[in-house]
Amino acid sequence: GMGLALAEAARKWPGVVLLVTADSQQASRLEEEVRFFSNDELPILHFPDWETLPYDQLSPHQDITSERLRILAQLPTLSQGLVITPITTLAQRLAPPSWLSAQSFSLKNGQKFDLDDTRQRLEAVGYRAVETVYEHGEYAVRGGLIDLFPMGSLVPFRVDLFDDEIDSIRTFDPDSQRSLYPVPEVRLLPGREFPMDDAARAIFRH
Repeated sequence: GMGLALAEAARKWPGVVLLVTADSQQASRLEEEVRFFSNDELPILHFPDWETLPYDQLSPHQDITSERLRILAQLPTLSQGLVITPITTLAQRLAPPSWLSAQSFSLKNGQKFDLDDTRQRLEAVGYRAVETVYEHGEYAVRGGLIDLFPMGSLVPFRVDLFDDEIDSIRTFDPDSQRSLYPVPEVRLLPGREFPMDDAARAIFRH
């Protein structure tokens, strides 16, 4: 079948294979087939469609934006694998890797930490302050704790502060809000794919 042939082709090709499909349904179907035949030997990335237009009043779902950002951040380091995407998605312009890396930053254990500075950075790259963190692109400050759900991450993180440095970083369960496993570092991709300041909106309209 098609899935087997694609898995074989991607395994033999000495680089990344881009598979362009007619629509999102076909992309999802082929992704399932190729995953079945590739036995986890290859990275298979399904780059999803926004299902809305850029700067639309209806923003894409946070999970879609998160997955797109995760893949965009991974692509420059990818030497082999298969990227599956619908043709409508390919027709939209993407943010350059330089913009993505300039908008990203990391938080590490033991690092000096300025709460106001970090809050400003989070807001500047599109994170939203909330009471309780449940979904991608949200953060909450509670005393000496900061909860955040980075774009591109499968889980949210709880940053525990001691004086002016990071004491620990743990994953947590957004349903129960209970802390889980310690991690040494968190990478924060921006909260959206494009700049949303006035200058960017003006350029887009122009």
